[in-house]
Amino acid sequence: MSSLDIGILVIYLLIMLAVGVYFLTKNDELDDYYVGGRSMGSLHIGLSVVATDVGGGFSIGLGGLGFAMGISGSWMLFTGLLGAWISAVILIPKIKVLENQKKLLTFPQIFDHFFGPKVALIAAIITTLGYIGFTSSQLLAGAKLASATFDGLSLNAALIAMGVIAVVYTAIGGIKAVIYTDTVQWIILMAGLILVAIPCAHISLGGFEALKTYLPSGHLSWTNLSWQQFFNWAITIIPIWFIGMTLYQRIYACADVKTAKRAWFFAGLLEFPIMALMGVLLGMYSRVALESGVFAELGYAAGSALDSELGMPLLLKTVLPTGLIGLVLAAYFSAILSTADSCLMAASGSFVSDIVKPSSTKGHLKFSQVATLILGIVALFLAGMFENVLSLMLYSYSFMVSGLLVPLMGALFFKKTNPLAAGLSMIIGGVVTVSLSLLQVGIPFGLDGNFFGILCAVIVFVTTTTFAGRTHAST
Repeated sequence: MSSLDIGILVIYLLIMLAVGVYFLTKNDELDDYYVGGRSMGSLHIGLSVVATDVGGGFSIGLGGLGFAMGISGSWMLFTGLLGAWISAVILIPKIKVLENQKKLLTFPQIFDHFFGPKVALIAAIITTLGYIGFTSSQLLAGAKLASATFDGLSLNAALIAMGVIAVVYTAIGGIKAVIYTDTVQWIILMAGLILVAIPCAHISLGGFEALKTYLPSGHLSWTNLSWQQFFNWAITIIPIWFIGMTLYQRIYACADVKTAKRAWFFAGLLEFPIMALMGVLLGMYSRVALESGVFAELGYAAGSALDSELGMPLLLKTVLPTGLIGLVLAAYFSAILSTADSCLMAASGSFVSDIVKPSSTKGHLKFSQVATLILGIVALFLAGMFENVLSLMLYSYSFMVSGLLVPLMGALFFKKTNPLAAGLSMIIGGVVTVSLSLLQVGIPFGLDGNFFGILCAVIVFVTTTTFAGRTHAST
């Protein structure tokens, strides 16, 4: 990579750090640090929502799906659009009313309101662990991108570099730094993909004719996936719009219900079709580059085995001219950092406000910054233990969804609320999903373990609530 490309990338990363330093001087209290003063507009929030949800994991993961299965991989983010729009209609109005009454800072505080502090603590532990894992997936995505494009840079060295930058500016700047950098980062990503990466790949590799020539026929079909695959994506991704701490922080940060709804509708459209199609298209062109021998000089002959998630970074390194490589890498690093910072803020917010609960407000802001830094280091260590970005990301999603979705729905949409039912459903739902994932047992019909985790949580929640109601009535 040329010194010009490296210079562009370094300048971008320094700007992100500068934003964090700027907001370090603007955060006077926890409302500023965690929910942006509760007065932000729909444009910034909408861009921040999609930047957080899509981010580096999906950016790199979508490239991998495009490489492996073609255009049908874009259906993954269609579930993101569904989740955004459904939650805008049925979740946001209820949450904003409660948030206005209670001045909420975190997602587990909702469980405290409906079920009490013990259940809220369980929710906080699940949220914190889930988002540490999700932060790790983003740092791993950045490390894969950097190690594939910078000659001589190992994956571990790239991981440390990405981790230090993301953790430091997030820890010092808080949610305002996160949201405003998300806006800039998403604009950079869109410009980099639409104006640079896709046109260069299209022209260099021979356009749509090359796609037809070198790709398996199924890669150009919208139905190149099983119903189980789509269902597994849906059961994992749609519910995250209801239990994602990163999203609740942005609901709280919105000025009112209308602002939040507009932001969510806008975010859904940016996910699908815009980002979905761009991500998989670059993955498809990376497969063309491999099969046509373009990667031979990098050590990957036509038809050779290649990690699907490395295809897109290698494509960028191969087809982009000097100067533009740095610009497009900055675009992808934007996506990665925009999710890593948000997930780290979510883990920190839940850990500090719902688990540690400092007894004094004095020094609370400084404590939050230190906690964010420490949790970021933990996420960095965890990232070094995994190899696949999409798997790590979906594991984290599933763990949170199977534990938190059922009691939340019970709290918001049913009159009876039972703390025991909520706590048991959280624990059993999460344990079932994690156990099925780790043990890698054969699951009926090829369904994701998350489905069975949610199913068990529903059974436990309904059974316990019904039994407790009858016992209370008999006494």
